[in-house]
Amino acid sequence: MKRIFALTAAALFASSNAFAADVEKGEKEFKKCKACHTIASADEVIFKGGKTGPNLYGIVGRTAGADPEFSKYGDDLVALGETGLTWTEDLLVEYVRDPKGFLSAQLDTAARSKMSFKLKDASNIVAYLAAVGPQQEASAADDTVGSDAE
Repeated sequence: MKRIFALTAAALFASSNAFAADVEKGEKEFKKCKACHTIASADEVIFKGGKTGPNLYGIVGRTAGADPEFSKYGDDLVALGETGLTWTEDLLVEYVRDPKGFLSAQLDTAARSKMSFKLKDASNIVAYLAAVGPQQEASAADDTVGSDAE
């Protein structure tokens, strides 16, 4: 029920990129990512997957290469995070399209990425990640509190 509410809230309150994307399709398409990534909050495993890559819960709004629970980031992704880059939906879609190319362009140098998998269009997956992230849960909770007061 919590996930359904979060997905509904995301459809109503997410950014313009999420409006163009399909959150439900993104949930299905995330299966491409589960070999390396999981999505889990402190309270709930939303999508069980591998641990080769970082947990993607809360990736939208997180500084690149800076999840304290994950220590296996590549040097270039850590360097990108040190520039202050924070993942937005648009930046994540661009990164997943060509991780090495994205890092090279952002850092203005030849860069490497541990993420070798490329997705031509990750907009649905990124919209799904945003929909199940802490920002959407907080937004949905704020909206629920506000509606009780009326």
